[in-house]
Amino acid sequence: MGILDKAFEMLGDNHLPMMDSRTRLLQAALALLANNGQVGGLHGLVERFSEAGLGNVIHSWIASGQNVPITGEQLHQALGEGQLQQIAEETGLTENETANRLSEMLPDLVDRLTPAGHIPQGGLGNMSALLDYFLGRFQ
Repeated sequence: MGILDKAFEMLGDNHLPMMDSRTRLLQAALALLANNGQVGGLHGLVERFSEAGLGNVIHSWIASGQNVPITGEQLHQALGEGQLQQIAEETGLTENETANRLSEMLPDLVDRLTPAGHIPQGGLGNMSALLDYFLGRFQ
């Protein structure tokens, strides 16, 4: 059970929204960015992108200015098949759908979480802090 599942469970069964694939995908994206996430947070994600020759792409999302787009195929290259397969299983999407949807979601998420144009010294925080950030924006 993921952090969003736990948060919704605390609201009680009568308020439990359907966990659709988009919500689960957001949960997985936040898990990639969280310091306590699967890839070591945003620092780890930057490292993976750099190793795949895509450092300029993720750095554009962090920096001020225009975000360089990424394709699902490039994201697959950066994250690796195992990571995408796990996310696909969690979301109920195919690996290609997962990669394509994450390629649309991640640039904006990273951009919004790094408004100063750099990764904060302590990273973006753990999953709980990221969840608080997003839930606070919708209250």
